[in-house]
Amino acid sequence: MTALNMARTAYATPGTPARSLRGIEYDLFARVTHRLKATLDRRNLADLAAALHDNHQLWTVLAADVAEPGNALPAPLRARLFYLYEFTDQHSRKVLAGDATAEVLIDINTAIMRGLRGEGTKP
Repeated sequence: MTALNMARTAYATPGTPARSLRGIEYDLFARVTHRLKATLDRRNLADLAAALHDNHQLWTVLAADVAEPGNALPAPLRARLFYLYEFTDQHSRKVLAGDATAEVLIDINTAIMRGLRGEGTKP
């Protein structure tokens, strides 16, 4: 496909709304969390490792973003998100070693997804 055809395709549906960054982040968390849920039975270690890797990559990017001096989030929220990155990193190692399950990682991601949707935390 030529660049001209790609441009035509990209702009062919101008009525399609642009997705927000929160929406994109939500979709990424949803996709990764779904993969983690699918591996809870631990039957396929390769799938579990791949899901944990994807989750780690997502959290690494998030941690790098909140560590940037120009990040607009409040400092306490940035610190909590960075702590969650550190926790997910350490807990993922325990899951791979067979010493823990991915359930808490799923819970953390689900809480982040609720926050991205503006739902807050459940009582």
